[in-house]
Amino acid sequence: MKLFDRLFRDAPLATRGEITPKLGFLLTVLLAIVWLIPFLWMVVATLRPASDGINAMAELMPSLKPTLDNVRDAWEIGDFPRYTLNTTIICAGILLVQFATITLAGFAFARLAFVGKTLIFYLFLMQLMLVPVLLIVPNLSLVAQLGLYDTLTGVMMPFFASAFGTFLMRQAFEAIPTELEDAALIDGASLFQRIRHIYVPLSVPSFSAFAIISVTSHWNDFLWPLMVINSPDKRPLTVGLSVFTKTAEGTQAWGTIAAGTLMVIAPLLITFLIFQKRFISSFVTSGIK
Repeated sequence: MKLFDRLFRDAPLATRGEITPKLGFLLTVLLAIVWLIPFLWMVVATLRPASDGINAMAELMPSLKPTLDNVRDAWEIGDFPRYTLNTTIICAGILLVQFATITLAGFAFARLAFVGKTLIFYLFLMQLMLVPVLLIVPNLSLVAQLGLYDTLTGVMMPFFASAFGTFLMRQAFEAIPTELEDAALIDGASLFQRIRHIYVPLSVPSFSAFAIISVTSHWNDFLWPLMVINSPDKRPLTVGLSVFTKTAEGTQAWGTIAAGTLMVIAPLLITFLIFQKRFISSFVTSGIK
């Protein structure tokens, strides 16, 4: 290690500039390989015949005879179409309401003047410092009092407002020149018309970045839906997969478990592969790192 440090220190500046990107690229490739190993094992286990057993499942590169029997068994045993529909309703419902709340709140903090604006904004951001587990008991109590226990609305309600989304939209709206709003005022545009025709269209990258974060987070959420939902027909994918896994573990059906897990992550994975360039450009444009 000392020899490497000495060689790197004594190297010309031009050489250093060439070595550093190569090391960064090599590190990125290694991390990608480490991340891909569990996923590759899951794909291999899904395509293996069920008769191979657990010992054969440990082999990452087997003599594979692909079969979709595990996928068919998982589809028949678990109610994945219902789970997927429930998860889609939850994620879409949360996101639509969040778009309205973060847009109005972000505009208020970015452009409106009122007493205590800065203090209220910082108090609002304190939500980001709270561990979500701490809010489970009060949120569950509120949901029960409103009669929303064991409903999809009860799962969605605590997430209708987002401190991170409000902060993101505030930053995006502040970057928009005020001259555009002044021109709209001269033309007689109302407050909501200015938001709709000026601020929202110019902040599409920020909305896209927030949508990715929101959908991914709630698609993978497990603990809160588990606390709220009791009815089997209202379970989202994560809770349904947990129940399905416990059932399949009793028969040691590891290939079926892998197939069920693959079906849960497949929608997000396929969406990312199709729109990966747009995803990356949304994060770059919105300034999220």
